[in-house]
Amino acid sequence: MARKKPQEEQKPGAPLWMTTYGDMVTLLLCFFVLLFAFSEIDVAKLDAFIRSFQGAVGVLDAGRTIEPSEVLSESAMDDLTMQELQELEDFRHLKERLEEFLEERNMQADVLVTLQTRGLVLRFQDNVLFDSGRADIKLESEDLLNFVGEVLAEPEFLDKNVSVEGHTDTDPLRPGAPFPTNWELSVARSATVVRYMIENVGLSPLRFRASGYGEYHPVAPNDTPENKAQNRRVDLVVLRSEYAESSF
Repeated sequence: MARKKPQEEQKPGAPLWMTTYGDMVTLLLCFFVLLFAFSEIDVAKLDAFIRSFQGAVGVLDAGRTIEPSEVLSESAMDDLTMQELQELEDFRHLKERLEEFLEERNMQADVLVTLQTRGLVLRFQDNVLFDSGRADIKLESEDLLNFVGEVLAEPEFLDKNVSVEGHTDTDPLRPGAPFPTNWELSVARSATVVRYMIENVGLSPLRFRASGYGEYHPVAPNDTPENKAQNRRVDLVVLRSEYAESSF
């Protein structure tokens, strides 16, 4: 009678192959730790980059755009990056100056100033510049446009192009109005602002672009008088260099 082969006694603990596997994982971990140790992270440059987006594009909490001392001390930063950071800093200063001017005249609710990806947007709400259905600049708004033009004539902004964009709500113009549709009205208003900046302030016409969008780029639904008032606006956009190159 054949005898049964005795079963091998199973040793307690993990299988033997786990030892080899564990050694391999440990070696891989050491390899990646060494790679990380050999790499260099420019903390100051990373921090300056993050600061440049604070309060500028609405991604991070608002605050100072950049710290000038940090940028000036970054000798390793290439010229293009320094130019971009300096441009954002100039835009932040421009925003502060415009907000101070509006606050002094209690116009914060009538003119909004925001920093967006394409540049600084100065939004003239509703009837700040024009009477309903018209494209003639109000006399009381000329001081505001003069101040904006004077700032744009300063050395740090002389190379900045400007897009002026007219918008309306969905209400049709009344019979006998100077313009047949909202298209013509929005274009005429933006062109009037551009003409004022050129003829009255003395800025170069090569810096400007006038556009009219009628009712087709609303910022709020055209379902209430309050929302329609938001859509009746003229946006003056001081463009960042990279957006100006593709737009002009």
